[in-house]
Amino acid sequence: MPIPETSPRPQRTSGEGRLSVKKTGDRTRIDRLFQEGSAKLRFPQNPGGHLEAVMINTAGGLTGGDRMRWQFSLGEDCRASLTTQACEKIYKAEEGSTATVDTVIDVAEGGSVAWLPQETILFERSALHRRLTVNLAPTATALIVETVVFGRKAMGEDIGTATFRDCWRIRRGATLEHAENFSIGPDAGAMLARPALFGGKRVFASVLLVAEDCERHLDGARTIIGKDGGVSAWSGKLLARLVDDDAYSLRKRLIPLIGLLNKKAELPKVWST
Repeated sequence: MPIPETSPRPQRTSGEGRLSVKKTGDRTRIDRLFQEGSAKLRFPQNPGGHLEAVMINTAGGLTGGDRMRWQFSLGEDCRASLTTQACEKIYKAEEGSTATVDTVIDVAEGGSVAWLPQETILFERSALHRRLTVNLAPTATALIVETVVFGRKAMGEDIGTATFRDCWRIRRGATLEHAENFSIGPDAGAMLARPALFGGKRVFASVLLVAEDCERHLDGARTIIGKDGGVSAWSGKLLARLVDDDAYSLRKRLIPLIGLLNKKAELPKVWST
């Protein structure tokens, strides 16, 4: 009996990175580090007291069936910024398959984290499910920034079909401070064109600051964001949305906004390389 031909199973990437940091003197330093698969972490030299961690996906992008997991733990009074080496590219996925990225961040008393990955770029027929969980001690603070690009304008990339789901859960102590579920697709192109959603814009950023004094930044944030976006502040958190035609134009407003909300701290070095 002839053996039926079967298609080879496509190779998939997976990676996991775990990092815990502690305060030593006036500096935040590595306590424990684990990295596996395509997930790597690197630490540029920083003259300040805070630690900068750069996440790297050595696979060069994600497609359906790929899985990445990141876990970070900041000890008492630690300060850290977490970023990516480059934009994360989400490529065409086979029907019914999805790339997944799961990130968990724990911050102890007096700690401060800045979650500053570079842009996520979605290509035609891509599919991504992403989840971000942040657990803050009562006196901890967090700045969370995510930018999503639906096709690069300069490259002539138009998105008709794509699926993107993003889930945030931010807790302070036992209290759920912020929760949101964003979902678009599979007819992403038609949804992006709707005036009540993106009005034809292809890039958007979400910015969340969780800090007791965040409301003092409200007027400054509104000046920076301008008409293509909005910002509100209430109950110890500030939430902003920005939209634009391309990532370069959006960065012109996003970078000064991050500077305003991040206590004038410098951007991660990889943002300018």
